[in-house]
Amino acid sequence: MRVTTKGQVTIPLYIREKMGITKDNEVDFVEEKGKVYLIVNNVKHASRIQKLRGCAEVKTTTDAILKMTREG
Repeated sequence: MRVTTKGQVTIPLYIREKMGITKDNEVDFVEEKGKVYLIVNNVKHASRIQKLRGCAEVKTTTDAILKMTREG
């Protein structure tokens, strides 16, 4: 594959089909020991979590929560 001047590459169709990659997915690149891995993130699942973010109505400080979790 060639890399464009913008640093883009096209993921081949057979790989997109095999991995279930669609236009709704996001991907990350992870480098490990001289190799680069493509990680597929399913946006549908992520958006469910994002919808819940900030909806808790806890009036407790972080320090109080940490104290409760460390007592035992």
